[in-house]
Formats: sequence, C-alpha cells, structure tokens
Amino acid sequence: MREGSLEAPTRHALGWEDPAFYDEKGLFDELERVYDICHGCRRCVSLCDAFPTLFDLVDESETFEVDGVARDDYWKVVDQCYLCDLCYQTKCPYVPPHEWNVDFPHLMLRAKAIQFDKGERKISHRLLSNTKIQGKVASLPVVSTAINAAGRNKGLRKLMEKTLDVDVRATLPEFHSKTLRKRDRNRRPADLPAREAGSTSGRVALFTTCYCNVNTPDIGQDLIRIFEHNGIPVRLTSKEECCGMPKLEQGDLKTVDKYRRTNIPELIRLIDEGWDIVAAIPSCVLMFKQELPLMYPDDPDVQKVKANIYDPFEYLAHRHKEGLLNTEFKHGLGKVAWHVPCHQRVQNIGPKTRDILALVPDTEITMIERCSGHDGTYGVRAGTWERSQKIARPVRSRVQKTAAEYLVSDCPMAASQIAEGLELRHGETNPISLLRKAYGLD
Repeated sequence: MREGSLEAPTRHALGWEDPAFYDEKGLFDELERVYDICHGCRRCVSLCDAFPTLFDLVDESETFEVDGVARDDYWKVVDQCYLCDLCYQTKCPYVPPHEWNVDFPHLMLRAKAIQFDKGERKISHRLLSNTKIQGKVASLPVVSTAINAAGRNKGLRKLMEKTLDVDVRATLPEFHSKTLRKRDRNRRPADLPAREAGSTSGRVALFTTCYCNVNTPDIGQDLIRIFEHNGIPVRLTSKEECCGMPKLEQGDLKTVDKYRRTNIPELIRLIDEGWDIVAAIPSCVLMFKQELPLMYPDDPDVQKVKANIYDPFEYLAHRHKEGLLNTEFKHGLGKVAWHVPCHQRVQNIGPKTRDILALVPDTEITMIERCSGHDGTYGVRAGTWERSQKIARPVRSRVQKTAAEYLVSDCPMAASQIAEGLELRHGETNPISLLRKAYGLD
C-alpha cells in the first residue's frame, strides 16, 4: 500500500444516472470508508469547516474513531462542504489514481443529491440557488430598487433571515435593472479580422452568466472593451440558462441537466461558427470545463465545449504568448492584492490573471491562494455566515499586511466577502475592470 501518490490526479465520471448513485446504504458505507481515511490523515483541516466538523465528531466519540460516530451525524459534515474542490486538487494524497480512490467533493455531491432527491434540502436553499428566478424578478426596474433598499434595511433583513435563511449581517449583491444583455442589445461585434493564437480563434462569444448579467454588468462591459481593444471581436450568446453551478451545489442534478439542454446546443452552434466561449465568473467556466464533462463523459458536445471555453485571462495569455496582446498600458496600478478564487485554481490553468496584470508597469501583485469562504450561498445563509467569516479571516489578514491599493478577485462574491471590515483605498474590484483602467479605456 502506497503512502500517498506523486502522480497527477485523475477524475472519475460522476455516474449520477446510475440508480446505485442514489442508494443510501451504499452512500453511508462509502462515507464511513472515506471519513476513516480522512481521520487518519487530517491534512485538510485548514481548508473549510467540513473537516474540523468531522474530526470533532471523531474526537468526541467514545471510541475516538469513525466507528464511534453516529451515522446520522455524517450529514453534519456534508452540510459544511460547499464543493470548492481544493481538498481534491491541493491537499489529498489519496485521490485517484491512488488505490484508495478518495474524491471527497464528489462524495459530498452524491450525498447532497440523495438529500435533494428525498426532499430534504431546505426550500430557502432552493430559492437562493435559483438564479433564474432571482434574475428575472430582481432585474425589474422597481423591484431592483426595492431589493437593493431591502439589503440595507434592518427590519426587512430580519424578515429575510426568517423566510429565506439569509443572515441579517451578510453583504448582499446589488441587482441592476439595466442588465448586461439590455446594455449590449444594440451593439454589434467590432469588424475585426480574426487572428488565431494557440487554441484560440480570435473571436469570442461571451457567456454572460447570471451574476455578470444582473449583478455586475460593468464587468461584462469592461471585458468586451478590453478584448476589442486587443483586436478580438466579442458577441454575446443568443440565449443561455444558468451554468448550473448553484444547483449542483444543492444536489439538484436534474435541474443541472435541464440547463445543459439549453446551453450546450447554443454553445456548440457558436463554436461551429468559429467563436470561442469566454465567461467572466470562474464557477461558470469550471462548470463547463469540469463538472458537466464528468456528468456526461460520453457526450461529444459537452466535451467539445470543455475544449473551447476559457477564463478571460487564460484567453489573453494565449494571445500574449503569440505576441498579439496589446501591452501599451497608460496607467500603473501600484500594489495589488490578488485573491485566487477556488474555482479558478482548480481549473489548473496557472496564475494567468497575475501574469497579465504583472505586465502593467509600476505594478506589484501579491497572490493570495486561500478560500474566501463565500461560495455563493454559504457566505450569506444564517446557518453558515459566521463559519464563512472565520474562513475569510486569514485572507483579510493577508490583504491588510500587503498595504495594497487594490483588492481584486476574479470572483466578485469572494472580493466582497474579503473586503468586509477592511479599509481599502479603492475598494474591492475585479481584475478585468482593473485591466481596463491600466489601458486607460474610459
């Protein structure tokens, strides 16, 4: 038996359509096996609250082993996992191809799927993860104003805590009635010749994502300005649903499948027409690069999208490698604290955001590779807000020590989470918007 592995991690298909996937006895047997391995290792104790929860259950049991933990308490560990994937990618020595075959995040996903299938996931959690309904309702002009005001009203926030399980202290995102799609409605892609670079065609279709469309449309507009400044014509996808990540995290795999049936054909159409796909939110890129391909390993269209979707800075790095990146920057950025989102780290593309921002003269980048603890809903729910703040605290401490002029994260939600309580010279921002500033694009 090997103690750990030096081989590159591999990932098995999820197998979610197999009836055995939903067998609760099989799940508990696998939970006990994996929990016992984790208990004997404990390398992941600093990542999130799932592992401290597990180890406390073991240490407080009569046997001081996993066999002393009540099986009903196994769910307490599941509830603290928000599928950041860092344990698999950065810590666990027993992931496949090791013979112990530990995939903790996908085991937690299986448990959440069984909970959802049995109707045991909270209705409030289902609503919080339904970005489609949120976007449609909250982007209406009068409604968006009311919701944004409610986020600052203590009385309404207490009501939201009781009805939607949203912690009264949590920072909530703004909603915009003038969405990215509305702002882009009359724009036409720049008439620029497509120039290939590496695997990129030089023509981009932007998957707007729920968050960039409704909550942070400025990021989408900044991305379009930057890409076209670099000679890359950009259009939006003609139609799209949520990428499915919020529903995946709740174990609602049937809704993930529903969204796939809208998104994949549209993305395939664009790819076949010569467009590359880019999305500005790391979780959305990861959904198409990893989770959907593992759910549908034999679907050639899903695999084709996987090969043709890019993180924005990954895309720009391909251009730079071939000498096609515009490096005529007008403004230095000074000290920048760059937080690397978990869902970007696990794409295994390297620190492309840092590499591109570091090309800007008079700019110093400090890279912070630690989870912000937000995860979309985990960082706002009443039952997990305090735990999320505990996870974020070391990141905030790192930012303070850098004395940075800018705090940026490719994930807007992570940036807002980290910025809470910090006195920042310029407030939190997105690296795409910061690059626009460096170019002097007003």
